[in-house]
Amino acid sequence: MATLKIIQAEHGDCFLLTFDKNGNNKNMLIDGGPRGTYRRHLKDILLNVNSKNEILDFVVLSHVDSDHISGLLDLLFELEEQRVNGEQEVVAIDQIWANTFQNTIGANNDIVNRFQAVMSTVNNMESVMSNSAIEVLGINQGNKLRIQALKLDIDLNKGFDDELISIDTATDTLEEGELKITMLGPSKENLEELRLEWMKWLENNENAIMSGDFDVMANADKSKPNLSSIMFLAEVNGTTILFTGDGRSDHLYDALESQNLLDSEGKIHLDFFKVPHHASNRNTTKTFLKKVTADKYIISANGRHHNPDLATLIWLVESAKQRNANIELIITNETSATRKLLEEYPKQEYGYKITYLEEDESFALIEI
Repeated sequence: MATLKIIQAEHGDCFLLTFDKNGNNKNMLIDGGPRGTYRRHLKDILLNVNSKNEILDFVVLSHVDSDHISGLLDLLFELEEQRVNGEQEVVAIDQIWANTFQNTIGANNDIVNRFQAVMSTVNNMESVMSNSAIEVLGINQGNKLRIQALKLDIDLNKGFDDELISIDTATDTLEEGELKITMLGPSKENLEELRLEWMKWLENNENAIMSGDFDVMANADKSKPNLSSIMFLAEVNGTTILFTGDGRSDHLYDALESQNLLDSEGKIHLDFFKVPHHASNRNTTKTFLKKVTADKYIISANGRHHNPDLATLIWLVESAKQRNANIELIITNETSATRKLLEEYPKQEYGYKITYLEEDESFALIEI
């Protein structure tokens, strides 16, 4: 039986999808959550995978935000340490899917060298970056993941043209046992937009940082890495699960249309829908949530950065009421927004229910 574990990742994302291939379990880990997720929740789950003589057949990093990549880096660094010390490793990894700064933005130009020069001017760079809460740090983290994969001899982006994960390099449906994957993002157009955004940021701030003015880093647009989110539709035993990273709804809708997944009314209905960007209303619209619907909506958020946004939750339950549907919101943590929703939009009237992870639970298990 296939399963999906929704792992407690607080303000980040972390999921483990298990499915069958020729009578054997295969495992896909999607994101690793922020710092602390691996130690508190993910490690024991992976030890259990290993205890059953299974491996992580796929590790997918949706994008290089710290609340998605930090747990994966913690895993890879521990694997390296265990290998050096001759200890049993937590779990084996066959391959990683990830679009790092080097292979998405830095190909055939000098942008990587320029960023390295900028970063080398800052003492204790990671401390400065984390204290400023900006996403330039993701550039370093993405490159660390790439280096760790090489050290551990883990294949990176195997089977994709140009070693880049995009809708353009995987135009065919990918099949692995009972799992079928249709890539929905990013597109090369999205990645080019991201490259131009970073180039613009460099042009505006490079000289200031090189001169010692580090305050400008705090103004880096946190939405930039979201343009490179790996998004895909997974189908297991006829059950559909839409994984969206922190992608934008307009990019996602365009991809669904280009892959002929929309019906004659421009709509699609899913079994499970991982709501983009922790249900931030900056990444989706009311109209989009009327066209892309589901029986169950998965939201990984704990109130940080105002996620989930109350507006997004309202759009979900209003859309369900308009189509006479009963939906379930599977949310990792109770927040002020979820409490407000229950208060102002009664479950009995709007026909929905909310399921949270228990306080001491590391994951919620969904059988597929």
